[in-house]
Amino acid sequence: MIAIIDYGMGNVTSVSNAFAYLGFETVLTHEPHVLDSCPALVLPGVGAFGSAVEELQHKGLFDYLNQRRKKDSFLLGICLGLQLLFDRSEEDPHSRGLTYFSDTLKRFSPGLKVPHMGWNRVYAGNDPLFEGIPRGSHFYFAHSFYAPPAVREECLLASCKYGVDFAAAVKLGNAYGVQFHPEKSGEIGLRMLLNFGRMVENAAYTGH
Repeated sequence: MIAIIDYGMGNVTSVSNAFAYLGFETVLTHEPHVLDSCPALVLPGVGAFGSAVEELQHKGLFDYLNQRRKKDSFLLGICLGLQLLFDRSEEDPHSRGLTYFSDTLKRFSPGLKVPHMGWNRVYAGNDPLFEGIPRGSHFYFAHSFYAPPAVREECLLASCKYGVDFAAAVKLGNAYGVQFHPEKSGEIGLRMLLNFGRMVENAAYTGH
């Protein structure tokens, strides 16, 4: 069972439909007692960093996610969900994220069309999340702020370039974040979600 966290800031239906298409059972919830029964969590998100932090706190999910972090649970942050894994964002400097990563999210240069919206190449390293996905594959993006590629080297899974190089995917333990929308990225995006689901299944099968 994969829990898709429904905290009022995400395109949860399309993410749920993508996993269902791949044959994975999901539940849409923000209730901690339901999340406790799920070995993997998906944190989607569309909107402002500060508002998302407030919603997570209001629903008691901010502290809950930090508790699950200590257990090294599987987590996939998508778009704003990736950004919430970072410490701060220039979008709302007074809000503090989940701090899986200590970096601050930056706004794209005024010389670029913002938001960065559309298809762009992603250059991924060797990780099960990108198994079977050719390096330089196109994924769909929609964002105005980005994670700098100076994330600790062992945590940077994939990069992309839009005026500047930025982190397209990051990892810390079993927690993953992707800046693009795999649920809107066609067959390549579905393959990435399939890889995530298989990692969760394999971990459950081996008892890890």
